[in-house]
Amino acid sequence: MLEGGWVQAAWQGGLGLVVGSFLALASVRLPAGEPIVLARSRCRSCAKALGPHELVPVLSWMIQRGRCRTCAAPIGWRYPVMELSCAGLAAWAALATPGLPGALGALFAWQLLLIAAIDAEHYWLPDRLTLPLAITGLLAAALFEAHQALDRVVGAAAGFLALAGLAWGYRRLRGREGLGGGDPRLLAGIGAWVGWQGLPLTLLLASLAGLSLVLAARLWGRPMAGDDRLPFGAFLALGAWLSWLHATG
Repeated sequence: MLEGGWVQAAWQGGLGLVVGSFLALASVRLPAGEPIVLARSRCRSCAKALGPHELVPVLSWMIQRGRCRTCAAPIGWRYPVMELSCAGLAAWAALATPGLPGALGALFAWQLLLIAAIDAEHYWLPDRLTLPLAITGLLAAALFEAHQALDRVVGAAAGFLALAGLAWGYRRLRGREGLGGGDPRLLAGIGAWVGWQGLPLTLLLASLAGLSLVLAARLWGRPMAGDDRLPFGAFLALGAWLSWLHATG
Protein backbone atom coordinates (compact mmCIF):
# COMPACT_ATOMS: atom_id res chain seq x y z
CA MET A 1 0.00 0.00 0.00
CA LEU A 2 2.81 2.39 0.88
CA GLU A 3 4.65 1.63 -2.36
CA GLY A 4 1.45 2.12 -4.33
CA GLY A 5 0.92 5.41 -2.59
CA TRP A 6 4.34 6.67 -3.66
CA VAL A 7 3.73 5.59 -7.26
CA GLN A 8 0.41 7.39 -7.28
CA ALA A 9 2.00 10.42 -5.68
CA ALA A 10 4.59 10.51 -8.46
CA TRP A 11 2.14 10.45 -11.35
CA GLN A 12 -0.35 12.75 -9.63
CA GLY A 13 2.47 15.17 -8.91
CA GLY A 14 3.50 15.12 -12.56
CA LEU A 15 -0.07 15.75 -13.63
CA GLY A 16 -0.25 18.50 -11.04
CA LEU A 17 2.54 20.40 -12.79
CA VAL A 18 0.45 20.55 -15.97
CA VAL A 19 -2.73 21.42 -14.09
CA GLY A 20 -0.86 24.13 -12.19
CA SER A 21 0.24 25.75 -15.44
CA PHE A 22 -3.39 25.94 -16.53
CA LEU A 23 -4.56 27.24 -13.15
CA ALA A 24 -1.91 29.95 -13.14
CA LEU A 25 -3.19 31.10 -16.52
CA ALA A 26 -6.80 30.95 -15.29
CA SER A 27 -5.92 33.02 -12.21
CA VAL A 28 -4.81 35.81 -14.56
CA ARG A 29 -7.43 35.57 -17.28
CA LEU A 30 -10.57 34.94 -15.23
CA PRO A 31 -10.40 38.21 -13.22
CA ALA A 32 -9.55 40.08 -16.43
CA GLY A 33 -12.60 38.67 -18.20
CA GLU A 34 -10.46 36.99 -20.86
CA PRO A 35 -11.12 33.58 -22.47
CA ILE A 36 -9.36 30.82 -20.58
CA VAL A 37 -9.48 27.74 -22.78
CA LEU A 38 -9.84 28.90 -26.37
CA ALA A 39 -7.13 31.58 -26.56
CA ARG A 40 -3.48 30.58 -27.02
CA SER A 41 -0.91 31.34 -24.36
CA ARG A 42 0.89 34.60 -25.10
CA CYS A 43 3.36 36.92 -23.47
CA ARG A 44 1.31 39.59 -21.75
CA SER A 45 3.88 42.23 -22.67
CA CYS A 46 4.62 41.66 -26.38
CA ALA A 47 1.63 39.38 -27.19
CA LYS A 48 3.84 36.78 -28.89
CA ALA A 49 2.23 33.34 -28.97
CA LEU A 50 4.21 30.87 -26.89
CA GLY A 51 5.47 27.63 -28.40
CA PRO A 52 5.37 24.22 -26.73
CA HIS A 53 9.01 24.53 -25.62
CA GLU A 54 8.07 27.69 -23.72
CA LEU A 55 5.19 26.04 -21.86
CA VAL A 56 6.96 23.20 -20.06
CA PRO A 57 5.97 23.59 -16.39
CA VAL A 58 8.70 25.04 -14.15
CA LEU A 59 11.51 24.04 -16.53
CA SER A 60 10.73 26.64 -19.21
CA TRP A 61 10.54 29.35 -16.56
CA MET A 62 13.90 28.32 -15.14
CA ILE A 63 15.65 28.07 -18.52
CA GLN A 64 14.34 31.49 -19.54
CA ARG A 65 15.27 32.87 -16.12
CA GLY A 66 11.75 34.12 -15.59
CA ARG A 67 11.69 36.28 -18.72
CA CYS A 68 10.04 36.24 -22.13
CA ARG A 69 12.38 34.94 -24.83
CA THR A 70 11.21 37.66 -27.24
CA CYS A 71 10.90 40.91 -25.26
CA ALA A 72 12.68 39.93 -22.01
CA ALA A 73 9.70 41.10 -19.97
CA PRO A 74 9.61 39.41 -16.54
CA ILE A 75 7.35 36.40 -16.09
CA GLY A 76 6.07 36.43 -12.52
CA TRP A 77 6.60 33.79 -9.88
CA ARG A 78 2.90 32.96 -10.13
CA TYR A 79 3.50 30.26 -12.73
CA PRO A 80 6.18 28.11 -11.07
CA VAL A 81 4.57 28.60 -7.66
CA MET A 82 1.16 27.43 -8.89
CA GLU A 83 2.70 24.53 -10.79
CA LEU A 84 4.74 23.31 -7.85
CA SER A 85 1.84 23.86 -5.45
CA CYS A 86 -0.51 21.77 -7.58
CA ALA A 87 2.12 19.04 -7.83
CA GLY A 88 2.74 19.07 -4.09
CA LEU A 89 -0.94 19.02 -3.16
CA ALA A 90 -1.67 16.18 -5.57
CA ALA A 91 1.21 14.10 -4.20
CA TRP A 92 0.11 14.91 -0.64
CA ALA A 93 -3.42 13.70 -1.37
CA ALA A 94 -2.11 10.43 -2.81
CA LEU A 95 0.11 9.77 0.19
CA ALA A 96 -2.67 10.67 2.63
CA THR A 97 -5.12 8.22 1.08
CA PRO A 98 -3.94 6.17 -1.93
CA GLY A 99 -6.30 5.03 -4.65
CA LEU A 100 -9.40 6.77 -5.91
CA PRO A 101 -9.86 8.89 -2.75
CA GLY A 102 -6.39 10.34 -3.30
CA ALA A 103 -7.21 11.20 -6.91
CA LEU A 104 -10.42 12.90 -5.82
CA GLY A 105 -8.48 14.71 -3.12
CA ALA A 106 -6.15 16.12 -5.76
CA LEU A 107 -9.14 17.43 -7.71
CA PHE A 108 -10.48 19.05 -4.54
CA ALA A 109 -7.11 20.61 -3.75
CA TRP A 110 -6.66 22.06 -7.24
CA GLN A 111 -10.05 23.73 -7.12
CA LEU A 112 -9.36 25.16 -3.67
CA LEU A 113 -5.98 26.49 -4.77
CA LEU A 114 -7.39 28.46 -7.70
CA ILE A 115 -10.21 29.84 -5.55
CA ALA A 116 -7.76 30.86 -2.81
CA ALA A 117 -5.36 32.49 -5.26
CA ILE A 118 -8.05 34.63 -6.88
CA ASP A 119 -9.66 35.61 -3.58
CA ALA A 120 -6.31 36.52 -2.01
CA GLU A 121 -5.44 38.75 -4.95
CA HIS A 122 -8.82 40.18 -5.95
CA TYR A 123 -11.16 39.59 -2.95
CA TRP A 124 -13.48 37.80 -5.34
CA LEU A 125 -15.14 34.39 -5.27
CA PRO A 126 -16.68 33.90 -8.71
CA ASP A 127 -19.63 31.57 -9.16
CA ARG A 128 -17.71 30.01 -12.06
CA LEU A 129 -15.45 28.43 -9.44
CA THR A 130 -17.59 27.98 -6.33
CA LEU A 131 -20.53 26.29 -8.08
CA PRO A 132 -18.35 23.69 -9.87
CA LEU A 133 -16.74 22.96 -6.50
CA ALA A 134 -20.14 21.95 -5.14
CA ILE A 135 -21.06 20.02 -8.28
CA THR A 136 -17.84 17.99 -8.35
CA GLY A 137 -18.12 17.22 -4.64
CA LEU A 138 -21.66 15.93 -4.96
CA LEU A 139 -20.86 14.00 -8.14
CA ALA A 140 -17.84 12.39 -6.50
CA ALA A 141 -20.03 11.22 -3.64
CA ALA A 142 -22.83 10.01 -5.91
CA LEU A 143 -20.51 8.07 -8.25
CA PHE A 144 -17.76 6.79 -5.98
CA GLU A 145 -18.73 7.31 -2.32
CA ALA A 146 -22.45 6.60 -2.18
CA HIS A 147 -22.34 5.97 1.57
CA GLN A 148 -21.38 9.62 2.03
CA ALA A 149 -23.85 11.12 -0.45
CA LEU A 150 -26.42 12.22 2.13
CA ASP A 151 -23.76 13.75 4.39
CA ARG A 152 -22.40 15.69 1.42
CA VAL A 153 -25.83 17.04 0.44
CA VAL A 154 -26.50 18.10 4.02
CA GLY A 155 -23.01 19.61 4.17
CA ALA A 156 -23.62 21.72 1.07
CA ALA A 157 -26.92 23.01 2.41
CA ALA A 158 -25.58 23.59 5.92
CA GLY A 159 -22.47 25.37 4.62
CA PHE A 160 -24.51 27.80 2.57
CA LEU A 161 -27.11 28.47 5.26
CA ALA A 162 -24.51 28.94 8.01
CA LEU A 163 -22.65 31.77 6.31
CA ALA A 164 -25.70 33.25 4.60
CA GLY A 165 -27.38 33.47 8.00
CA LEU A 166 -24.27 34.96 9.58
CA ALA A 167 -24.02 37.56 6.81
CA TRP A 168 -27.69 38.44 7.23
CA GLY A 169 -27.36 38.83 10.99
CA TYR A 170 -24.24 40.98 10.70
CA ARG A 171 -25.93 43.22 8.13
CA ARG A 172 -28.96 43.70 10.40
CA LEU A 173 -26.84 44.48 13.47
CA ARG A 174 -24.12 46.62 11.91
CA GLY A 175 -25.86 48.06 8.88
CA ARG A 176 -23.09 46.99 6.49
CA GLU A 177 -21.78 43.90 4.80
CA GLY A 178 -19.55 41.64 6.86
CA LEU A 179 -19.10 38.77 4.40
CA GLY A 180 -18.84 38.70 0.64
CA GLY A 181 -21.64 37.12 -1.33
CA GLY A 182 -19.36 34.33 -2.53
CA ASP A 183 -18.44 33.03 0.92
CA PRO A 184 -21.71 31.12 1.55
CA ARG A 185 -21.47 29.51 -1.89
CA LEU A 186 -17.86 28.56 -1.26
CA LEU A 187 -18.71 26.92 2.06
CA ALA A 188 -21.55 25.08 0.31
CA GLY A 189 -18.98 23.72 -2.14
CA ILE A 190 -16.69 22.76 0.72
CA GLY A 191 -19.56 21.01 2.51
CA ALA A 192 -20.18 19.01 -0.66
CA TRP A 193 -16.65 17.63 -0.29
CA VAL A 194 -16.14 17.25 3.46
CA GLY A 195 -19.75 16.67 4.53
CA TRP A 196 -21.50 18.41 7.37
CA GLN A 197 -19.11 16.79 9.85
CA GLY A 198 -16.14 18.65 8.36
CA LEU A 199 -17.69 22.11 8.45
CA PRO A 200 -16.97 22.97 12.12
CA LEU A 201 -13.27 22.19 11.74
CA THR A 202 -13.13 24.09 8.45
CA LEU A 203 -14.65 27.19 10.02
CA LEU A 204 -12.44 26.92 13.10
CA LEU A 205 -9.25 26.65 11.07
CA ALA A 206 -10.32 29.44 8.69
CA SER A 207 -11.08 31.74 11.62
CA LEU A 208 -7.73 30.95 13.26
CA ALA A 209 -5.93 31.68 9.98
CA GLY A 210 -7.71 35.02 9.65
CA LEU A 211 -7.00 35.90 13.27
CA SER A 212 -3.34 35.01 12.78
CA LEU A 213 -3.14 37.42 9.84
CA VAL A 214 -4.70 40.21 11.89
CA LEU A 215 -2.31 39.58 14.79
CA ALA A 216 0.68 39.46 12.42
CA ALA A 217 -0.35 42.78 10.89
CA ARG A 218 -0.60 44.29 14.37
CA LEU A 219 2.85 42.99 15.33
CA TRP A 220 4.29 44.51 12.17
CA GLY A 221 2.79 47.88 13.11
CA ARG A 222 -0.04 47.76 10.60
CA PRO A 223 -3.19 47.24 12.67
CA MET A 224 -6.33 46.48 10.68
CA ALA A 225 -9.53 48.48 11.04
CA GLY A 226 -12.96 46.92 11.37
CA ASP A 227 -13.85 47.72 7.76
CA ASP A 228 -10.61 46.38 6.26
CA ARG A 229 -11.17 43.53 3.83
CA LEU A 230 -9.85 40.03 4.41
CA PRO A 231 -9.79 37.22 1.83
CA PHE A 232 -11.90 34.92 3.98
CA GLY A 233 -12.41 32.62 1.01
CA ALA A 234 -8.69 31.86 0.98
CA PHE A 235 -8.85 31.01 4.69
CA LEU A 236 -11.86 28.78 4.08
CA ALA A 237 -9.94 26.98 1.34
CA LEU A 238 -7.05 26.33 3.72
CA GLY A 239 -9.41 25.12 6.44
CA ALA A 240 -11.22 22.87 3.96
CA TRP A 241 -8.01 21.19 2.82
CA LEU A 242 -6.83 20.54 6.38
CA SER A 243 -10.30 19.30 7.30
CA TRP A 244 -10.23 16.86 4.36
CA LEU A 245 -6.81 15.61 5.45
CA HIS A 246 -8.07 15.16 9.01
CA ALA A 247 -11.06 13.15 7.77
CA THR A 248 -8.85 10.87 5.68
CA GLY A 249 -6.18 10.43 8.35
